[in-house]
Amino acid sequence: MSQKELRKVHIIKGVIEKQYTQKEAGKILALSDRQIRRLQKKVKKYGENGLMHGLRGKESNRAYDEAFKTGVIELYEEKYPDFGPTFAREKLVKLDHINISDETLRLWLRAECQRVHAWQRKGRRHRHWRERKHWFGYMIQIDGSHHDWLEGRGPRLVLMGYIDDATNEVFARFYLYEGTMPVFDSMKRYIQKYGIPHSVYFDRHSTYKSPGKPSIEDQLLDREALTQVGRAFKELGIKVIHANSPQAKGRVERLFRTFQDRLIKEMRLANITSLEQANDFLETYLPEYNKQFGVQALEKGDVHRRLSKDMRLDAILCKKEERVLRNDFTVCYESKLYQVLDKTRALKVTVEERMNGRIFITHQGKKLRYKEIPRQFIAKPRQIKVTSKKPIEQQPAKPYKPPKNHPWRLCAAAGFKQAEARRNRVLMREKQYAASIEAV
Repeated sequence: MSQKELRKVHIIKGVIEKQYTQKEAGKILALSDRQIRRLQKKVKKYGENGLMHGLRGKESNRAYDEAFKTGVIELYEEKYPDFGPTFAREKLVKLDHINISDETLRLWLRAECQRVHAWQRKGRRHRHWRERKHWFGYMIQIDGSHHDWLEGRGPRLVLMGYIDDATNEVFARFYLYEGTMPVFDSMKRYIQKYGIPHSVYFDRHSTYKSPGKPSIEDQLLDREALTQVGRAFKELGIKVIHANSPQAKGRVERLFRTFQDRLIKEMRLANITSLEQANDFLETYLPEYNKQFGVQALEKGDVHRRLSKDMRLDAILCKKEERVLRNDFTVCYESKLYQVLDKTRALKVTVEERMNGRIFITHQGKKLRYKEIPRQFIAKPRQIKVTSKKPIEQQPAKPYKPPKNHPWRLCAAAGFKQAEARRNRVLMREKQYAASIEAV
């Protein structure tokens, strides 16, 4: 079952056990009372699998055969390659007498990696005051606060704060930075204490919402680019909401303002000087704070879901990245090279980096054996050694003086003698000519 169906099972079981009324369950699942009664009967009769569709995994009775589908796609690529699905469907019906729906054609083209544009007009967004959620665990506001929490007595820390929208129940923990691993660690501790929340409210920090553009595959599948946090929360079945302004998640912002006044002074009195001491202090401080500032939810009931037996939290709350499996069955990750020992036909594998630093290489959920190749066996690019750190100053080129026995000098001396002899002959002729003129 999917995480969405597990969440539905959790609520329906709460109705059967009289934790919620049918009307309350309908509000949580956005269903009518009649649908809740229908689902309740299915769970009582068939168990949890009763919420699964009976045709799941079976081929539709109205499905087209593969030859017809291939023929339509080839005809589209031949005659209508730049047509949109709606326009192409009209031409297929009118000119080729092939009657299929435009949505069917759109799905086929997306499956064949064709670029399909879905133009949609976006209206002006309406904003209004938001009421508190009615149930504990329905929505959790999460954010990180960068502040000098120890007032110079220790390192600068980041407080990862969780506050329930319905009850103001607070869960918090200190970390050295705000990033993926602190979010994973704090969420793991929160789930182990309370359970899996229905939804979370984030800001648009790059840890929670990817600033990059969706890939071509994401565009074809009509999905947005996800960060590691977004991917993990999606696997857990947690609905992720991103705030467009700090005021939208004002509850957690006001929590940090209160903590930066009260909590700092409490830790000053307790002489907290390190990260470990600060987290230990929160274990005793937060229960008292929640008792003092917590409010009662509008409706009774806990929407948190408990972990199922087959759910491995460490395998979800970790970094997962796809890597190409090279021809020599090696995988490169974080400037390290790993040799896969198992035989597999996979072209791509998934590298999982757990919170404890361990690395797992998997394919379709199956772990593959591997070993790390030491650095000394990896070829490195040749580098030029620099002997001195000072920049080398370029000296001006000195003029070249050839030696006396150089051929150029010998040739120049011979040429000078010939020129001098030629000049003497000319002078002699001029003297002879002048003497002949005087004689006349």
